Amino acid sequence: MSPNIDEFIKTIRRGKSSYVPVAELGVHPKIKEKIIGRPIMNLKDDVEFWNKMGYDYLKLAPEVDFNPGNIGKSLSSEEKVDSVSNFNWAHEGDGIITSLNDYEKYIFPSAADFNYWKFDSINKYLPEGMGVVGQYGDIFTMTWEMMGFEKFSFALFENPDLIDLLNDKLGELVLSMFEVMAQHPSVDVLWYSDDIAFTNGLLMPPEILDKYLFKWLKKIGELAKKYNKPLIYHSDGVLFEVFERIISCGVDAIHPLEPKAMELDKVKKTVGDKLCLIGHVDVDILSRGKPEDIRQIVRKNIDVAAFNGGYCVGSSNSIPAYVNVENYIAMNKAAKEFGVL
Repeated sequence: MSPNIDEFIKTIRRGKSSYVPVAELGVHPKIKEKIIGRPIMNLKDDVEFWNKMGYDYLKLAPEVDFNPGNIGKSLSSEEKVDSVSNFNWAHEGDGIITSLNDYEKYIFPSAADFNYWKFDSINKYLPEGMGVVGQYGDIFTMTWEMMGFEKFSFALFENPDLIDLLNDKLGELVLSMFEVMAQHPSVDVLWYSDDIAFTNGLLMPPEILDKYLFKWLKKIGELAKKYNKPLIYHSDGVLFEVFERIISCGVDAIHPLEPKAMELDKVKKTVGDKLCLIGHVDVDILSRGKPEDIRQIVRKNIDVAAFNGGYCVGSSNSIPAYVNVENYIAMNKAAKEFGVL
């Protein structure tokens, strides 16, 4: 089946296209290498991967370094999947910005430092019908990570002005990326990612998220509407308490619908008329299960959520390096097998 970005967009806008698309926020380079049989060295290789796995789009993000001064302790933790950022964070207790003095000393990038060369170059590599998803995120996450979660939590009561300064700085920088991506002729869909929940509840009360996330998501939603680009939002965890807030920001689709956090049929009944649903194939089962397990999960998800459109098959987070490649392939094949509408 050839890629068709128009069918993907139709699904994201809760329409019933001719098939159920597949969608992922990120795929680890090691998995991509196994799929195409060689390292991903350039845009052409990346396009080959996304096309071979049956996606209607290629996901791109600006090249960014939010710590150009290399300030703070470097940790050995693995980078996020598909990340192009270069973060050096301290641990959850003590962040790299815990005072006004830290903030003033910190070297932030400027919007002019962000590089969009991939967006400018991609069209010559795309097969007919394939589109581009422009993605970035983490305004809220970067805010608390740079402060350290414990310090951030205390500062909500003891030093809210510092949080405001940092959140406003990061928010304006990330918003500038979406201003570029929303207007870029190669971009068809926007995707904002920022985790705000666990499997058993929100990371912070909704009122805190209003102040440090949703005001920015609303601005991004306004850009998406202005330039007629669908908007996908990613957050792990259980989101029932804030679904209406997410919808009011102008979001068209929600990802990744962790099975341990939310039942797909309940999400479909609750917000399926307002949001396209993406994901819900457990990463743990993708890692340790068998291809037939995956096949049956995909079949069930399609039956539950795709009968009237507005559902894309995908993992419950992303495709990390430890996922069983055979299971990943089985997931996308099952989407094609059972996803003819």
